[in-house]
Amino acid sequence: MRGSDILHRLEEGAKVEEMVEEAIKNRALLNELFNGLSSSNPKVKFGSAKALRSLSEKDPAALYADWEFFVKLLDSENNILKWNAIDVVANLTIVDSHSKFDGLFKKFYGYLYKGSLITAGHVVDNSGTIALAKPDLQDKITKELLRVEHVPLPTEECRNILIGKTITALDAYHAKLKDKDEIISFVKRQLKNSRRATKVKAERLLKKLEKQQTK
Repeated sequence: MRGSDILHRLEEGAKVEEMVEEAIKNRALLNELFNGLSSSNPKVKFGSAKALRSLSEKDPAALYADWEFFVKLLDSENNILKWNAIDVVANLTIVDSHSKFDGLFKKFYGYLYKGSLITAGHVVDNSGTIALAKPDLQDKITKELLRVEHVPLPTEECRNILIGKTITALDAYHAKLKDKDEIISFVKRQLKNSRRATKVKAERLLKKLEKQQTK
């Protein structure tokens, strides 16, 4: 497959997963996906972004050398590219042998405070992955997550959704959590959450945390 073919296939509406495996093996094709992010064709632009995100999940090492590219993409005025960049950066923490994320921590978690549920949601959704990849940052991550009750959001329902995502993130590394009293207090407050899905998540996590405390 020639490099130019991959963008043509995206333009024609090809499934992203069909080309991710090829891009892993062929740097020329991978470069075409990077070029595709600048395309004026939405199918190519967002198809390329989706392919790179998928690639970061399947083979993060293939994109680690491009860390700075994705860090710059966090500042994109295009929200879809920004959200994909948040996902990719989080996935790359799994292979972050040079501890690059440590220096990005403040900026990354600063996206919780932009007033957007989707942007904050991407940060929270990826926090479990980061916490498992970066045990030394777990305490800092937990502190950021416990602030979701107060970050600026358009509505209380948005907040309830984000709290639900936070509980899921904490659940991902609950066995490694320290200072469980503060976390249990947070989770207990959500037992009265008006969003049923969030309340159910709180009930499930609380059982796990209380069981750990009895051991």
